[in-house]
Amino acid sequence: MSLCWSPGGRAVRSAVLVTVFALLLLGPVAGTAAAADGPSVKVSKSQAGTGSSITVTGAGWRQRALLMILICGQAVPSRGVPGGTNSCANADGRAVTTDAEGRFSKQLPVSEPPVPCPCVVHVATVTGAKADADAIFQVAGHAVEPLPADTSGGRISVLSDTRLDGSGGLLTWFGSPPARTLVLTVGNVGTSDVKDPVFQVGTAHGVFAPQWDEQQWRGTIRPGGKARIELPVELTGGAHGDYTVSLKYGGKVLAEQPWDVGRPWGVTLFWILVCLVVPAALFRIGMAVVDRVRPRPAGGVRHRGLRLPELALRLPGFKPSKAAHAAPSTSTLPWFTPDADPGAAGGRLSAPHDDSPTSPTTPTREGTT
Repeated sequence: MSLCWSPGGRAVRSAVLVTVFALLLLGPVAGTAAAADGPSVKVSKSQAGTGSSITVTGAGWRQRALLMILICGQAVPSRGVPGGTNSCANADGRAVTTDAEGRFSKQLPVSEPPVPCPCVVHVATVTGAKADADAIFQVAGHAVEPLPADTSGGRISVLSDTRLDGSGGLLTWFGSPPARTLVLTVGNVGTSDVKDPVFQVGTAHGVFAPQWDEQQWRGTIRPGGKARIELPVELTGGAHGDYTVSLKYGGKVLAEQPWDVGRPWGVTLFWILVCLVVPAALFRIGMAVVDRVRPRPAGGVRHRGLRLPELALRLPGFKPSKAAHAAPSTSTLPWFTPDADPGAAGGRLSAPHDDSPTSPTTPTREGTT
């Protein structure tokens, strides 16, 4: 009892209490660190032959994330998949979406990759932030060869955020291929020079896999040095929507940049004009053809308001026949009256007398009451 209440006993009790509190505080921290280690992948079998299937499970992924599951060759978990998806059995891959806790479980058919083993089950995100994980797997009956030695001592790392420089023009508005320049700063974190590196620039539309294009950058990046990289990026004509531009070097994706491509409204305007102009032109042509082929009226004159005698009188040098003199018109002109002298042969036309000083009166025939 005296030991418990002695100064030395109080020191022992203090040490015990400190240890208990430390365990209580460090327990949750250790659990959190274990959960924050990153995504993980497990397979139900470590070896299986083609034609069978395995169950792939994962945890620690982003919730509601779309993942792609592939069997890849010439890879180990410590080095990933150096050959990229070109060394994977892409035709037999499976897509899966994680749940609200970042977990998934999916059946995967076993197929041989296009390159020899060692093989892994490779799981990677399709959209959003990049994340991947591998699990060792052996395809029974598939060839196994040692991994090629990594002779390159230079390693490239991205030092600044990537961006896309450039803008669209009038031709792009009418369907010309959109073009930009991918700009970023990289550094050599290896032990040897990197001379004329060959990058892979990929463009992906939506959830589809990117299409890679190799581009070589001319220059040398010394160990510990950095360089500004500018690589052209071009899409197909008429492309529009949400695109993602990716940069890969040495089988590893270095950077990704979203690209929102506007719709080429000039093409839509062109087709609207075509739909309006072409029918109008066809209508005019049809009306002209109908006007040419329809039968003409009797007499050969197409204009209805013009009679043949009136047309003949207006022609220069036309002389009327005797028949036209034999039957003179009995109507008189309103401003002339016949002469009142009965002895005159055929009568004479004279102008009427106007007695009014202000305005002319209506002419009348002489001799009438």
